[in-house]
Amino acid sequence: MSFLRKLKEKVTPPKANVSLNLSKNTFALGEDLEGTLVLNSEEEFDASEVRVEFRCIERKKEKRYEWNEQTRRGEWKEFWETATLYSTDLKVSEELHLTQGYKKEFSFRINIPASGRESYRSVDGSVIWSVKGVLAIKGRPDATSKTVEVQVIKQLAPTVVKEIVREVVMIPCAYCGKLMPQTSTLCPYCGAPRRA
Repeated sequence: MSFLRKLKEKVTPPKANVSLNLSKNTFALGEDLEGTLVLNSEEEFDASEVRVEFRCIERKKEKRYEWNEQTRRGEWKEFWETATLYSTDLKVSEELHLTQGYKKEFSFRINIPASGRESYRSVDGSVIWSVKGVLAIKGRPDATSKTVEVQVIKQLAPTVVKEIVREVVMIPCAYCGKLMPQTSTLCPYCGAPRRA
């Protein structure tokens, strides 16, 4: 019986719930991705670490000219090329012992590189940013959260308000004596024409 139990433990992750709560769903390049990783355990076991995995994956549709032996001619074939543009693992906890009913929240903050690419999807390609929580266990499959897709946008340019200050020279009206702008042809108070 214990042999079957040990075999079952080798192929099944522990009964633990890992979930992520992000401060928001859209982040700008250069901004910090902030959130909490929530851990609930329904059994007793030892974990080697708790981490947050943050990835940026680009997929592009490419064409390649290949020789086909059956038709004895060259053909264009479509294939998907995948590249990891950014990858980081943030360790939020070292080794720990979890008991039945264990619950804990871990705060995390990961910087999104300002030089990165913003999220997009099209027929021919995509750039996808994703984050996932992982409870790593030695000798057993890891318990993981759902992979959460994060929308990353271009860094918004700061709004600059320019104030233009113009100096207006005031001169006295020849008729009423009140000050009027030098650029006026008529006095705004008495309506008299300006003298040269």
